[in-house]
Amino acid sequence: MVTFSRARMVPRAAILMTASALLLAGCAETSTGGSGSNGGGEGVAFGATMEEYREAFADVDPIVLFTQSPSTQGSTGGAFIDAYTSAVEEWSDGKITFDIAYSDAIAKATEIDNAIVDGRLDIGQVLAVYEPQEFPATSALLDASVLSDQSVVTGVLQSNAWPADIALNTPEIVAEFEDKGMKLMLPAYNAGMNALFCSDKRTALPDYQGRSISVGSTAGNQQVSALGSTPTSVAYTEAYEALQRGVIDCSMLSPAAAQIGGILEVAPQTVIDPAAGLAVPSGNMAMNLDVWESLPLVAQQLMWDRLDAFVTGSIEGKIWPVTVESVQEIQQYGGTIEPFADDARVAVQDANNKIVEAIAGNSGLSDGAGFVTSVRDSADKWSEIIAELGYTNETDYNGFATWYEPGKIDIAPYVDRVYEEIFLPYRPS
Repeated sequence: MVTFSRARMVPRAAILMTASALLLAGCAETSTGGSGSNGGGEGVAFGATMEEYREAFADVDPIVLFTQSPSTQGSTGGAFIDAYTSAVEEWSDGKITFDIAYSDAIAKATEIDNAIVDGRLDIGQVLAVYEPQEFPATSALLDASVLSDQSVVTGVLQSNAWPADIALNTPEIVAEFEDKGMKLMLPAYNAGMNALFCSDKRTALPDYQGRSISVGSTAGNQQVSALGSTPTSVAYTEAYEALQRGVIDCSMLSPAAAQIGGILEVAPQTVIDPAAGLAVPSGNMAMNLDVWESLPLVAQQLMWDRLDAFVTGSIEGKIWPVTVESVQEIQQYGGTIEPFADDARVAVQDANNKIVEAIAGNSGLSDGAGFVTSVRDSADKWSEIIAELGYTNETDYNGFATWYEPGKIDIAPYVDRVYEEIFLPYRPS
């Protein structure tokens, strides 16, 4: 197999060649199952130390994997990619390395899945929200994200747990990736809550009557309509000018996207309501299935075990720092972050219930009604786990920028629980 990456022709066999004791030249029989197939060799036990992993890699020839980051090198926007790739490289003693293209230089957001399948990328972050017809079951989970807690601490933790739990336990979601030639690695992670960024303060239903709001999802369309506004599609690159000129009154985006796009300068009046969630944008880290199945078992296990670094990097390295920066910028431009007024909150909650109940008819699910029950149960379960672990919201969004500092929240117990309950059952063996 030949891969074209960065205009260079790279023989896949050369990339993945390892010692014969651990890999039979990618020709070993493989099988699909809960733990996945592998290219052979001995593995290590769950909980293996870095020293034990490095020892297991002693006879493994170098493995180079091509990936990309959505942001520039070293920036907050790509912190989760840097955290994951660095951890894998360190724990493998440099036997696995990543060739990273920054600023989505290989494939833009709508093309990442194609790039993974055709070999331009070995591993990447697939955004199924752009292709609901290609990923109907995954899109059902995206719609169900309206069930997520939207608060600044517990919401971030809960919303990055229960959807991944559902995804790996829903055969149709896993199959949507495998049938296209991808291994689903880390599903349904997010970069922070969606919010309404408006040019003027809007919290109550009358504030939204007849207004125009740009959105990027079907669920978002329904939520905006429930507020009495008109949902419209505006290219992200044109949102700043559209808000500035009054073509649209608000834009539904994540704080990270709003900050990058300069939206906060012209639309600093922000609505995030912990009890009335807007659809949460999420991604799925996936890998070329042929590449995954050709890796020696110890490499598969390491890449799976270090998903903890991805989760940590996403929350500590990206979401909370971006929240701090966004709050500071919102306040700089005279804005605040408010919840909905009671009437608007009820309208969005009613819309959310309809969105979730409609999932029962999703054609991508064999048991839509059962899926609806599962997502509700899982969202509640992980809210309870977060509380059980002792996490609380000691401040709201407006106060977060002054309250938070790196290391203030110990998320290690949370990350351990996420790995053990969600990812450990699917660890390669």
